[in-house]
Amino acid sequence: MTSLANRLMPAALALRGSRRVGAEATLREMASRALRPRSFSPPRGLDRRVDIRLERSAAGWPVYSLAAHGAARRDLDSALYLHGGSYFREITRRHWRLVADLALSLPMEVVVPIYPLAPAATADVLVPAAADLAECLMGERGADRFSLLGDSAGGGMALAVAVALRERTLAPPRRTVLISPWLDIAAYDPAIADLAAHDPWLCPDALRVAGEAYRGALPPEDVRVSPINADLDDLGHVTVFTGTRDILNADARRLRERIALSNTEFEYHEEPGLLHVYPLLPTPEGRAARRTLRGVIDPRGAISSVR
Repeated sequence: MTSLANRLMPAALALRGSRRVGAEATLREMASRALRPRSFSPPRGLDRRVDIRLERSAAGWPVYSLAAHGAARRDLDSALYLHGGSYFREITRRHWRLVADLALSLPMEVVVPIYPLAPAATADVLVPAAADLAECLMGERGADRFSLLGDSAGGGMALAVAVALRERTLAPPRRTVLISPWLDIAAYDPAIADLAAHDPWLCPDALRVAGEAYRGALPPEDVRVSPINADLDDLGHVTVFTGTRDILNADARRLRERIALSNTEFEYHEEPGLLHVYPLLPTPEGRAARRTLRGVIDPRGAISSVR
């Protein structure tokens, strides 16, 4: 049985506004956020925990980098974190807490791009621009000192970026970590219907509406929006975290099946009864997952493969 905190989490998320909504409500929210954009700035007081710098990418995106106070950044490994939010929601406090935790506990600089959101920005522009940023970071320190991370929609973008880097004939990141990744923009996997009955957070119809906005003119099978369809060879080492009370568990399981046929090293963490993006949540299971995640990307650790 999962912890009491995990069992109460659906109610807590609903009180904070993170509740399951359908397609029409998602369209209304998308229009509202386009008219009144939310703040993407780090939460007040976060700079007391970690050193935060703000620059701009070549694409003009605001890009934050977080590291421990007093750290010599040139000596640190780097990680690029792509936040979730169905491609139309801004970065949240949960994301900032996670990246600050990684920066504080590891000899690593965590880079967080504030990418423009759908429907104003679409995957045909966003994925290449994110790959440009990843390539720049790898050029500074080397691919063996670079990790690529993302959650939910950001997990889908992270895998699409890993594929794009390979297509540029670049060495793969040391680690690519996908937290509850959204890997098929169409969200039509037959397993989703059964999972939806137990997922208190995500709605398949809402995902499809958001996916349409993000993919723009691209077909739904395009690997930039549905990287589950990509050639999965030569991606280095990929790690997935997924819970079974999450409709995107279907994508994670499909990735496990497909990547097992590739030469990419793969580590898979599936937890029964846990929610979407559970490593970001304030539960005992979330804390345990964050410890595991730190171990996965810790540059001082050894790489292992768990299929």
